[in-house]
Amino acid sequence: MARFRNKRKPFVRQITRKQPSVDHVTGDKIPKSFVFSRGKLPGPLRQLQMDLRKLMLPFTALKLKEKRRNNLKDFLNVSGPMGVTHFLILSKTDSAPYLRVARTPQGPTLTFKINEYSLAADIAQSQLRPRCPQDLFKNSPLIVLSGFGTGEQHLKLTTIMFQNIFPAIDVNTVNLSSCQRIVLLNYNKETKLIDFRHYSIRLQPVDVSRRIRKFVQNHQVPDLSNLQDVSDFVTKAGYGSESEVDDEAATVSLATDLGRVNRASNKSAVKLQEIGPRLTLQLIKIEEGLCSGGVIFSEYGNHGSYKNQKTDDEERENEDDRDEEQESEEEKDNGVEED
Repeated sequence: MARFRNKRKPFVRQITRKQPSVDHVTGDKIPKSFVFSRGKLPGPLRQLQMDLRKLMLPFTALKLKEKRRNNLKDFLNVSGPMGVTHFLILSKTDSAPYLRVARTPQGPTLTFKINEYSLAADIAQSQLRPRCPQDLFKNSPLIVLSGFGTGEQHLKLTTIMFQNIFPAIDVNTVNLSSCQRIVLLNYNKETKLIDFRHYSIRLQPVDVSRRIRKFVQNHQVPDLSNLQDVSDFVTKAGYGSESEVDDEAATVSLATDLGRVNRASNKSAVKLQEIGPRLTLQLIKIEEGLCSGGVIFSEYGNHGSYKNQKTDDEERENEDDRDEEQESEEEKDNGVEED
């Protein structure tokens, strides 16, 4: 006689969807970003893409995987459920590389021509003591804009775009230990170029010798075998270089203690060290939509008729996008998938 078994229903774990993170300052969603490319990029630009992803941490996809058949709609479809608010898109033409900064899902889109760039590895190799602590990228960087207050409409849009790409801070409640990086954008009115810099912030107590500071930070017993008295250890200890000389303009009084060395009762000097990447950008155009729509600003003039006067580089890029979309549709029809 057949034996019947009571099949138990498999346990299905209920997946609770996380609520989007909300900025306690503005009440809006914390801005998140995707950094990806359109078309083929050479090796240095691929590394620049990784440097930009690291710069946008922690609210970005550091290990975002791209496939050749992915088009802009694919990234847009994924960005909604993940709460992504901005796209940083790198591309390369025969004349120069370009960076597009877009607000999802409906724009606007700012297109920059990259005149010059240096990778984070190049910046580190040029320094005698490169600095990159492990917890440097746990918090978003501060954003500082300089030279954009000319009153021109396209500069106002650029200012708003970059201000909203990072979370806002409240100077009254911000934790000083979370302010470890800063992104500086400086606009030159004469050349119409934007200098993009990325620095790490460190505080150094004033009127404290370098040896004493290292002793307190590293918890290591100093070697006093060559000294006759402990006072020699203090008096012989000076600052390591002329760049560390105290400057009243660069000193601050902390509201709270920060670490073992920087105390609220003493003054501390603010030191900036570049960590890269370094970019020199030129604003080419601003579009109303997401990489499409009416042109609000164009460096080449004729805003209204700009659609009929696109450069050869843009035409080639659009042709590449159309070819990739056509290949994607053909693969879907044939049931072909790439690994």
